[in-house]
Amino acid sequence: MTKFRWTICALLFVATTVNYLDRQVLSLTWKDFIAIDFHWSDKDYGNITAIFSIFYAFISLFSGKFIDWMGTKKGYIWAIVVWSIGACLHAVCGYATMKLSGIADTEALRAVETGSKLALTVSTISVWLFLACRIILATGEAGNFPAAIKVTAEYFPKKDRAYATSIFNAGASVGALAAPLTIPLLAQNMGWEMAFIIIGSIGFLWAGAWFFLYTPPNKSKYVNKKELSYIESDKNDDSIISKPINNEKPMPFWDCFKHRQTWAFIVGKLMTDGVWWFFLFWAPAYFSELGYPSSSSMGQILIFMLYLIVTIVSIFGGYLPKYFVETKGMHPYSGRMRAMLIFAFLPIFAMFAQPLADISPWWPCIIIGLAGAGHQAWSANLYSTIGDMFPKSAIATITGIGTMFGGLCSFAINKYSGKLFTYAESLGEEFTFFGATGKPAGYMIVFCYCAIAYLLAWCIMKWLVPKYKPIEQ
Repeated sequence: MTKFRWTICALLFVATTVNYLDRQVLSLTWKDFIAIDFHWSDKDYGNITAIFSIFYAFISLFSGKFIDWMGTKKGYIWAIVVWSIGACLHAVCGYATMKLSGIADTEALRAVETGSKLALTVSTISVWLFLACRIILATGEAGNFPAAIKVTAEYFPKKDRAYATSIFNAGASVGALAAPLTIPLLAQNMGWEMAFIIIGSIGFLWAGAWFFLYTPPNKSKYVNKKELSYIESDKNDDSIISKPINNEKPMPFWDCFKHRQTWAFIVGKLMTDGVWWFFLFWAPAYFSELGYPSSSSMGQILIFMLYLIVTIVSIFGGYLPKYFVETKGMHPYSGRMRAMLIFAFLPIFAMFAQPLADISPWWPCIIIGLAGAGHQAWSANLYSTIGDMFPKSAIATITGIGTMFGGLCSFAINKYSGKLFTYAESLGEEFTFFGATGKPAGYMIVFCYCAIAYLLAWCIMKWLVPKYKPIEQ
């Protein structure tokens, strides 16, 4: 039997890794490179990340249907080409800003006096240009997971899909691991513009490989009859993605909101998604505030170790519910909720990140890593509760609804964190919270929210759905 399905899985892994690399270029360059050129404040960066988050969430509602309409091969190519174009276009923002501001060259741009009217013009124009690029990036990136999940269903039987999904989804953590080791070095040695171009160009190479290698398994010259028979081993018991199973009627969109189970999933996403996006977008800036910029070796090691902790610890998240079911004899939903409760305690340590940062930067590195791992494990189990409670014909719809509300949380936490940090810094020692002053007090506030969000979300979810109760049509 050929094993071409694992080649396809490897391509999905690479695409997901590139997805997160492209997303991380800005967060690893803005504080130590871009902000110097364009006079950005934390508020400016917060606005950019917030709008990216909410636009990504909005587009996610439609990206799955686009992939279904366009087809897996063309749809995935469109998605990665669009986000790669958006990633590369970031490099043009500096040139465009100078032209629109009437500034001759880069030296003159950096010589603009901070706080002057020209500096305000430069920052405003550059923010809008970067926003436009982020929107293009979000438009393409929103198609990655719907396409990857669809391909997994095409190339793997049910019993292997969870394993295949865990492999390609690991690209998110690997991308976050590779980013601090590559992006700051590129920005430091070749300029931040080249960091966007080089990382963004990888997507075009992937699209070429996908074009030549991917076809449906029943038409692929790389899949022999034995492998095809294995792939289609549960064909009679399966269905094409986004079509109802066992003659289920699709659940009308507005009817989804009539069920407490929907609101339980919404609460789980609404209260916690923003925590992960905050760590993803602000951790490099936070370590830079501690004196370890992403351009330094120590700054890169701290970010790398943070995501290494996330990657290793979060893997356990997929095995704990299985342990409860097979060893303790629990129902899958009950086992999942117990696992989520356990993982909800990991982010509590986030409230100690700021106080312990005065001792060593390794403390916030470890603590944020554990909190991030808790989120990834929580999120994996939260998504699985949809399949526990909803008919298969409604899973994609409920997932889209939850993603939208999770995007709202991400929008709020990124936008108002930027405002909070700018405000706290302006007040200096007059702004205090739990013993911290100035901008550290601002970080302390956000860390406290991150600490309690999961336990609070779990309690509300348990109140909404106290025991397993599937929705039947």
